[in-house]
Formats: sequence, structure tokens, C-alpha cells
Amino acid sequence: MIPTWPDSIATGDQGKFHVQGVAVDSINSCVYFSFTNSLIKMDLSGKLIGSVVGFSGHLGDLDFKDGKVYGSLEYKNDGIGKGISKELGVDDPKENGFYIAIFDGSKIVRPAMSAEKEDLLKTVYLAEPVIDYEASVKVGGEVKAHRYACSGIDGLTFGPAFGTPKNKKEYLYVAYGVYGDTTRDDNDYQVILQYDIKDWDSYGQELIKDKLHHSGPKKPNAKYFLKTGSTTYGIQNLAYDAYSGNFFAAVYKGKKSIYPNYDLFVIDGQRVPTKKTIISDNKPEKVAMLHLAEGGIKDIKSGISGWYFPWGATGLCPIGNGLFYISHNNKSSDGQQQSTIYKYKWSGQEKTPFSRLLLHVKP
Repeated sequence: MIPTWPDSIATGDQGKFHVQGVAVDSINSCVYFSFTNSLIKMDLSGKLIGSVVGFSGHLGDLDFKDGKVYGSLEYKNDGIGKGISKELGVDDPKENGFYIAIFDGSKIVRPAMSAEKEDLLKTVYLAEPVIDYEASVKVGGEVKAHRYACSGIDGLTFGPAFGTPKNKKEYLYVAYGVYGDTTRDDNDYQVILQYDIKDWDSYGQELIKDKLHHSGPKKPNAKYFLKTGSTTYGIQNLAYDAYSGNFFAAVYKGKKSIYPNYDLFVIDGQRVPTKKTIISDNKPEKVAMLHLAEGGIKDIKSGISGWYFPWGATGLCPIGNGLFYISHNNKSSDGQQQSTIYKYKWSGQEKTPFSRLLLHVKP
């Protein structure tokens, strides 16, 4: 039974790190938030049910499937990773490790449960983004770190294969973080990996930050590219909407003046990817290219369509019938990070793609 979703849910103060993603469990009527180094679970009235703490990496976007919460998890030695370590007063990561964190939602029953010491979390290593993150490539006459400007992983969702009906088998999609370096031209695409998780029970390992494991699939099922123009750190929130059959991608807008630098893109879930050639490492590379959905504001010069919308990069979660929970992140006067998710209706209109629903007023 689908619950009656409230118009808003507020987390209250949650520490120094901002909210990264939101997921809902419609069967048990609860909602999950990731706050970079913690996961919290609340009921629909905003009461805290439980939380998981003890991450020194970056816990990002979330999705919920079959009783489990899936989240992107990074341990890396760049400015973001070192900044988290410094804030927490722990050593920098000894190596780079990108994982899917898989939480058993039923075991999150009280505040401040340990990510490493309690049996509620398994992690699966993703080799592909680590390889691209650690690679060096030629861009013009320079050698640049990170293939495709990969900065790790962030956006995450479950959905059917592109170009197939809505009710078909679902796969896990994981989006790269992408550095928004304006001096390179190989970072104008989003990169999205597809994984079949049917055998992932054999990969899942406990999380030990001082001894990162490498248990996971060697390769993704598929690797897709999407031309959006450069963004700042890639797709922050990726969400498959079963109502429309499309994938929504919220970003921090890019800084290249040759692009429109939208905040929001919609990927056409019904179109089969096509083969295209891009330039990577100063060489042509054939890739599977996804397509942006019709609608939005179309930039004539680049051919890119999207929307300007200020929210969604810290939480974008479809809840059925064209409705979404969208995070409004905020900081209290004493520096505590907060999020309130509000219920929105998708319209796709150029200027107001989402309309916030009016609060119910008691007679």
C-alpha cells in the first residue's frame, strides 16, 4: 500500500556535512537521507528512527530497492576526500576506493549505529570508475589526470534498460562525478555505468576504511555517455521515474560559457542508445550515447536541452504519479546542516519544470 506522503519532512540539525541524497521506502513508510558521513532514517512525521555513522568517506546519492538502501560511497585522495578527513580528524585515505554501500533498512533501528561494527552494511567495489579516476590522458598538448575528468561516483538509481518497456528488469545505474575543469574539453559528457546486481551477494564485504577491499564486478554491464556540456562534479542526483519512464539528472551547473549550464536534465528512457564517436586521450573512441528527452529550454548552439531549477542536486526522489520529493538544503545559524524535502509535481514547463504542491490546510 502506497502511503499518503506528507507535503514536507524536515531532518533538523545533522552536523557539518550537507545532505547528498534521499530515498523512500513506501512499504514501511519511511525516508532515508545521506549526510556525507552518515545515513539517517525517519518516519513520515519527521521522527528519527535510526542512523548509521562512522564513515570517513563520502556517502552520496541514494535509492531504495527490496528492503535495502543503496548509496554511492567514495574514498579518495583529492581535495574533497582530504577535506572530509581533515574535518573528521582522521588520516587521509590510503588508497582510492569507489563502492556501492548496501544497507539493510530493517536493521537501522536506533541512532548512531556503527557503519563498521554492526552487521547492517555491505559494500561492493566498482573497479571501472577507479581505473578512470586514476588514469592520465592527453588533452590537446597537455597531460591531464582522470580519464573523462572522472572525480568518482555520485548519482545512483534503479531502472530498466534504456529503450525497453517500463516494467522490465531493473538495473543499477551509477553516474560519475566529473571535474568541471574549464581548461579541458573531454569533460562535456556525463558517464553512467549500468550493473546487474543479481549476483552481488557474493561480492558484498564489510566496510573497513583502513583496509579497503576490491570485491566487486570487474566491468559494468554497459557504459553510457550523455552530452550535457561540462558540469561541476557531474550528476549529483540520478533518479528513474517509473511514471514517465525517464531518468532525471540534477547537477551543480557548469562554468563554460559555450554551454547553457542547466541545473537539470532529463534522459529519455525509451530511446535506445546510439553509437557515437567522442575524443578521449586525443583519440577517437566509439561509445554508447544516451539521449536527452524532448522539452525544456533548447540551446541552439549546442543542441542541449535542460532546465534551470535551483533544487534537486541534494535530493531528488520520485514517489509516483509524477510526484517527487526534492531536497531544500539549508544551514542553521550555528552551522548545522539541514534538509527539508518538499513534494513537487513535474510539469516539464520551461520556466517552472516542477511545481511545489500547496500545503494542506485544515478546515
